[in-house]
Amino acid sequence: MDLNLGDTVDGIAVTTALLERARAEGNGPALRVLVLTTYDTEADILAAMEAGATGYLLKDTPPQELFHAIRSAARGNTALSGSVAATLVRRASSPEPTVTDREVEVLRLLARGLGNKEMARELLVSEATVKSHLSHIYGKLGVDTRAGAVAAAIERHIIRPT
Repeated sequence: MDLNLGDTVDGIAVTTALLERARAEGNGPALRVLVLTTYDTEADILAAMEAGATGYLLKDTPPQELFHAIRSAARGNTALSGSVAATLVRRASSPEPTVTDREVEVLRLLARGLGNKEMARELLVSEATVKSHLSHIYGKLGVDTRAGAVAAAIERHIIRPT
């Protein structure tokens, strides 16, 4: 499953829908979804795993490793690219506070250049709530500007470059 399936649907939504349908039909354990994509951000990896993906590989995975991962995922084993596994281990073992899902949303909007008012409208929250999220983000990423937050988030693979 690729994460980028065009403008109207994404791989995370398709993965979620496929697995929900399989569970509803009693075929949940038989269906496996292996993500094969170019996106290696923490947010994408976590979203795919939370959606129920069995594995997550990057498109630059050598063919032999890809074949092995497909067979492994078909057996129900987790299959991860080395850099994806490193991202998950870093997140699990990091003494740094982790950015929440909502803060990732704010970072994505920030990367698109939205101001506080526009972000509040998009997130259906007050501007004060947006400012609170920004304050938490700045503290967690160790920055003090909007540009610094976006740069740090991209560097740490929390969001993708726009």
